[in-house]
Amino acid sequence: MRMNVSAEAAGSDLRPLSARSVVLSLLLGTHPPELPVKDLVRLVEPFGIGGSTLRAALSRMTASGDLRRTDDAVYGLSERLLTRQRRQDEAVRPRTRAWHGDWEMLVVTASGRGPAERADLRTRLTALRLAELREGVWLRPANLVRALPADLLATTESYTCRPARPAAELAASLWPLTDWSARARALLDRAAESPLPADRFTVFAAAVRHLLTDPVLPPELLPPDWPADRLRAAYAAYRAELGEPAPPPGA
Repeated sequence: MRMNVSAEAAGSDLRPLSARSVVLSLLLGTHPPELPVKDLVRLVEPFGIGGSTLRAALSRMTASGDLRRTDDAVYGLSERLLTRQRRQDEAVRPRTRAWHGDWEMLVVTASGRGPAERADLRTRLTALRLAELREGVWLRPANLVRALPADLLATTESYTCRPARPAAELAASLWPLTDWSARARALLDRAAESPLPADRFTVFAAAVRHLLTDPVLPPELLPPDWPADRLRAAYAAYRAELGEPAPPPGA
């Protein structure tokens, strides 16, 4: 059975952030997501990124569609990356409801799709915190407050079901919960041990990416001492250290 694992969740080391990664992390954590060049110059300095390197990165990112630039030298996220910011905000503050045993199930009904289309659909379904039971069959506990995108319903059929298999056993087969938990604890330890601002920024950027892969399961389906809430609280405390507000509710 294919396990629903991301490369980030499986990794154990933190990579140094490039100029592009630092700029994106800064803007993804800013509301609204835009900053003047003078502020970006100051914020990237602790990473050893000079002004000329920053400006070259900003130029490339604007040309590639990552950023938009206003006349007064303010850079903001493009529409495509605003969608990513909304996902990140939801990962930090997921909206859930009481779970009564039902599961969401999506069955892919479209045929004749090429590899790129299939890969894009997999990415979208994974971002919705669904897991693939078998080819074309995706499911998760029905405990999230969110609607499925309307265009997705053109390629899938949506059902509510109650699998005969014990729910906790099924969840453990669909998501690598032990690995996810170990990675989260390692990030918490690294955050506590990292005194330098640049190191802490790198750790918490990785923490947010890891939270994007949290399946946000009902508590009764999780292993003991699940660390997701502690990781979210640590990130919120870090944002408060920086003087940044939490993402708006329902973002």
